[in-house]
Amino acid sequence: MDENMKALRVADGMVGQIRAREAAGLIVNMAKEGKLAGKAVLLAGPPGTGKTAIAVAMARELGRDVPFIAITGSEIYSAERKKTDVLMDAMRQAIGVRIREMRDIYEGEVTDIHVRWTSNPYNPYQKVPESVRITLETKDEKKTIEAGQSVAYTVVQNGIREGDVIQIDADTGRISRVGVSEKVGKRYDVGEAEVVPRPSGPVLKKKEFVYTLTLADLDEIFMKRRGGGFFSLLFGGTTEKEIDPEVRAAVDQQVKEWVEQRRAEIIPGVLFIDNVHMMDIEALSFLTRAMEGELVPIIVMATNRGITTIRGTNEKAPFGLPLDLLDRTVIITTEKYKPDEIEEILRIRMKEEDIKADDEALALLKEIGGATSLRHAVQILSIAGVRARAEGRDKISAKDVEEVKSLFRNISDAVEYLKKYESELLK
Repeated sequence: MDENMKALRVADGMVGQIRAREAAGLIVNMAKEGKLAGKAVLLAGPPGTGKTAIAVAMARELGRDVPFIAITGSEIYSAERKKTDVLMDAMRQAIGVRIREMRDIYEGEVTDIHVRWTSNPYNPYQKVPESVRITLETKDEKKTIEAGQSVAYTVVQNGIREGDVIQIDADTGRISRVGVSEKVGKRYDVGEAEVVPRPSGPVLKKKEFVYTLTLADLDEIFMKRRGGGFFSLLFGGTTEKEIDPEVRAAVDQQVKEWVEQRRAEIIPGVLFIDNVHMMDIEALSFLTRAMEGELVPIIVMATNRGITTIRGTNEKAPFGLPLDLLDRTVIITTEKYKPDEIEEILRIRMKEEDIKADDEALALLKEIGGATSLRHAVQILSIAGVRARAEGRDKISAKDVEEVKSLFRNISDAVEYLKKYESELLK
């Protein structure tokens, strides 16, 4: 999109679909302004017209750390979990929580380190770390820290040595290597720790840490705290496959408190439901009700169906969705690609797959894409590339395309084949 909210013909790997992309851009702006509550977006159009690509682009435009969860309508049917629980879990995976926490940490360059060893109580011939003395130095202060066995183990396991710039959590003893001090470090392009300047200020300081989790992650954490009986004690898990509604309510309450205390902020992500027409009336009704909640992601649905039966009923409706759900959606339609757009997409795919083609081959592929589908043309391109490389050539020709086209059938050819042998095929 340019500064006037007009879609560029080719940008970030996307080609064509100008009207749909401009509409999606306006939806993103609505979401940023908080005006999309209680609504969803429906991308409707023929197969292979870029519906998924538009949904991914919307998530990117919303900003950094924005969760993007993609499911298909048929994924919610599970023998182990209720479909409504699967849907709720997907929605909570698509809502991020950025948590800010102030911690007391020791930070500095390691100028001296000494690990004390002792005999293993279970094997006297083996030595294990007993404690560690670390001297940390900043530009303004030098401090020596004595730490116990757990920190000593971490030091040995992480290979902490003089010259490393590290952070030690004063409460938990958790050690993080920031990098290697620029005074002793060498710069390598790959395979080595980042070279960083020696920190300034006191060694012991308060520092803000930022963690980004999802509501689903917090659900799991709260569930583990609650425990799962004897099984949980043995294996560290819970006996329940579904998250209890009480746990989710407790998580929601905790997140609201953090937000009020300005310790956290909510990051609504994108839940993309492809083939939404595969969901039945029960799941669609649940989705309609869930859209009206407080903690809801941006729901983007996609379908390639016309007027068809709503699953679980005998009623027909546009896109196979009930009218009360359609009334809450903003509908964006996609169109079949034009010949010049097909050519541009084929050129992009050729670059990604490192395939070269002469002009005749590209013209033939463009013709195939227009007559059948873009996806079929892309598949022919990839297979023709394999054929050319097998014969020791780095460029595909029109003959390669013709040969591959004769070996593989498109949908129309497959339908004709079924009609021809209908009496001989199993039903």
